[in-house]
Amino acid sequence: MPRGDKSKYTKKQDRQADHIAKGYEARGVSEKESERRAWATVNAESGGGKKSGSGRGHKESHAPARKGGKLGGRASARRSTAEKSASARKAAATRKRHAHHASA
Repeated sequence: MPRGDKSKYTKKQDRQADHIAKGYEARGVSEKESERRAWATVNAESGGGKKSGSGRGHKESHAPARKGGKLGGRASARRSTAEKSASARKAAATRKRHAHHASA
């Protein structure tokens, strides 16, 4: 089986990778890179393709999917109160601007 062959993955794993890739693409990551990251996440969660056979199943760990959010939270916690307040004001202004455009 050549490298990159996805025939041993389940339909569920395929859907998961597709969903993860779309999330990366929405954040501006290239299609090729988002696919690579998506399959890396699926592999980390489930241990790779689900091979057939009795007693070969393993529990899934969703820790890799949560990892990104934790990293962001840690970075946010290091910022000063003034920096966080400025960021919140900027975000509020952006939301207000976008709401105005959406209603027009």
